[in-house]
Amino acid sequence: MDEKKIEEELKKVWDEIPVSHSDNEKEMSWEQFQAKAFSPKKQKNKPWRYYAAAAAVLIFALIGTGLYFNSSNPASNNIQFAENIIENPASIIKTAVLPDSSVVELSPNSKIAYAGNFAANRKVEVFGEVYFKVKKDKKHPFQVFCNETTTTVLGTSFTVKGYTQKEVTVELYEGSVQMNVKNLNEKWILKPGEKFTYGNNSASVTEFNRFVDFDNEKLTAVSTYIESNYGYKMIIPQEYHNQRITVRINKKEDLKTIIQLISEMYNLNFEVNEKLKQITFQ
Repeated sequence: MDEKKIEEELKKVWDEIPVSHSDNEKEMSWEQFQAKAFSPKKQKNKPWRYYAAAAAVLIFALIGTGLYFNSSNPASNNIQFAENIIENPASIIKTAVLPDSSVVELSPNSKIAYAGNFAANRKVEVFGEVYFKVKKDKKHPFQVFCNETTTTVLGTSFTVKGYTQKEVTVELYEGSVQMNVKNLNEKWILKPGEKFTYGNNSASVTEFNRFVDFDNEKLTAVSTYIESNYGYKMIIPQEYHNQRITVRINKKEDLKTIIQLISEMYNLNFEVNEKLKQITFQ
């Protein structure tokens, strides 16, 4: 290429409008925020601390309309689930703790069942919609039975949705899970960002978007996202409303982590009012 063409190409680059940040840049930005927020020196006096050394957390929601709490469910291998049942007939979310210290949040008109020896036999059957935070235990895998599928937890966070008796969707956000289907010898190991779908006697694995992106957006956009997805109103000082942020957030990120990182990033303190579901930065 001669000098004239080189100059023309350089001019094009110079005049070009900057492109959006790449996915890697967004993820790196978030990781840098986490590293900064959770450094040992800065954790001591924070009002809402997040313990990175805690046991690995599994987060998923189960929605099933065709599950029955008895030993006849073919996917449950005749496990007696109905020995213990937790149900939520109320109109608000109900929180309960399982014998292995895992936490469950049951949506209205939902229930779960598990056996009496749950600590050594961590198998759960669900009706409705349930959110889990599962305590890590390598010796005792956590299994979820939904219609004709069995999800075996090998890692951290995913969703399971069973809208009909014959259809199940599993979306993996972090870690790894193994999928099995009744009467099929094949098994599927999902990687983060992969979705397993089973219906009409057919199984498939595709990709899905597990992140929400903020690309040079106002901080108020994050505030709106938090209110819409977590139910907390975020109040920030007026002078920070036009502050810009570029970050990629896992859609299943813990709210405490997001708030802590914003606090560290903008050097703000915050208070959480659980009664009003309000987070105030100052």
